[in-house]
Amino acid sequence: MTRSLERMAFVAAETAEARTAAQTLTDRYGSYEPDDADVIVALGGDGLMLSCLHRFMSTGKPTFGMNRGSVGFLMNDFALDRLHERIAAAEMTTIRPLHMRATNVRDEVFEARAINEVSILRQTYQAAKLAIHIDERPRLRELICDGILVATPAGSTAYNLSAHGPILPINAQLLALTPISAFRPRRWRGALLPAHVTVTIEALEQNKRPIAAAADHVEIRQVARVEVREDRDASCVIMFDPDHSWDERILAEQFMY
Repeated sequence: MTRSLERMAFVAAETAEARTAAQTLTDRYGSYEPDDADVIVALGGDGLMLSCLHRFMSTGKPTFGMNRGSVGFLMNDFALDRLHERIAAAEMTTIRPLHMRATNVRDEVFEARAINEVSILRQTYQAAKLAIHIDERPRLRELICDGILVATPAGSTAYNLSAHGPILPINAQLLALTPISAFRPRRWRGALLPAHVTVTIEALEQNKRPIAAAADHVEIRQVARVEVREDRDASCVIMFDPDHSWDERILAEQFMY
């Protein structure tokens, strides 16, 4: 094993199952503080994995997840044995997050990053009314809907999939633009966009139809305008067992019924 992956930090979700697993693994392998470790071992579900990826973004520190949660699409199977060997053999995938710049109706600007998606959602009982620009060029002058999201390949199997958006291979240089319950134009199903574009979404009738914007767990309300682009200056590293790689998971997801 290379020296760079020997020191492990165990990070657990708040559940009893995850905390028990962390203590058992610590007793067996020892544990370092996350800032001093070579690799983060996340014990929980996909929510914990996203939290770890945000926390250690752009540090070069990889995260190896083991499922002690409910969903676990981003996690490996849990096992106590041969953890050093599994980490040494794991495949690493680099993820580029999205950068969100949201301006509210008071002209205040907020910025955040998203690993899964940036979502725009109506705040009240009335549908949102949105205009969509790609690289400052208008592409859809009026979309009436519950919302819309811009998803990365990593996030294409999350909220995007629930909204009937496409599943993207992890290394695809694409973003998914997916409407949520589109009313007009009713048959518009979204778009696949090159990863280098900037997507701008403007709220129409801002006072009558307020919207919120969320970048993963960061939410901004009373939004007037949202700009979304891939952040080429930031990255996260996630690790998977070779026999259960991300490409394999995405292929399996597409053939589920």
